[in-house]
Amino acid sequence: MKLEHIGIAVKSLGVSDELFAKLLGKESYKQETVEREGVVTSFYETGESKIELLEASNPESPISKFIEKKGEGIHHLAFGVENILEEMKRLKKKDFNLSLKNPKKVLITN
Repeated sequence: MKLEHIGIAVKSLGVSDELFAKLLGKESYKQETVEREGVVTSFYETGESKIELLEASNPESPISKFIEKKGEGIHHLAFGVENILEEMKRLKKKDFNLSLKNPKKVLITN
């Protein structure tokens, strides 16, 4: 298991991209729009992990609601695991509350 990326909710991807490019000394290596989530993302490599900046693309998106409720900041930590269903069972046994009952199918490649 490894930390795949840290997701950070931001109000403005343009402003945040400028800040993170200065902070990390390099530009974003990937930007994408995820319509089903109502988000536009920008990724930065940081050693073995990544930082994902997330800007809402519509006011009903989870990111928009997160920022409205809690402000900008860390939205999620994504871990790479061998078997997501087994990991979810393990966490439930340890009394973790999972926000998703069924994992989203995501393929992450290097």
